[in-house]
Amino acid sequence: QAQLVESGGGSVQAGESLRLSCTGTRLITASCVGWFRKPAAREREVAAILSAVVGPVYPDSVKGRFSISRVNGENRIELQMNRLTPDDTGMYYCGVDDDCSARWSFAQGTQVTVSS
Repeated sequence: QAQLVESGGGSVQAGESLRLSCTGTRLITASCVGWFRKPAAREREVAAILSAVVGPVYPDSVKGRFSISRVNGENRIELQMNRLTPDDTGMYYCGVDDDCSARWSFAQGTQVTVSS
């Protein structure tokens, strides 16, 4: 169990912003941290990954709108989501991968709903 706690989900209108936050001690030492999301009727997909080696990685669908960051000095990461669209609707999961080996552990998830 990752023992991660998320906050910040909610319901917004298209074009608005949300910031998700995730805390947990493993976030301090993990080489890869990230946010995944699961829209309805689709598989879980990457929303943003922050790698200690290559930095932030985003899929094309969110590039330029989403920003992942570590909060310096804290066991917390954030996902700033701007210009949200209904396609961004889904359950968002904070995850850790201690050595970037694609063995992710996830938190419980927080719902993001964007209405048009």
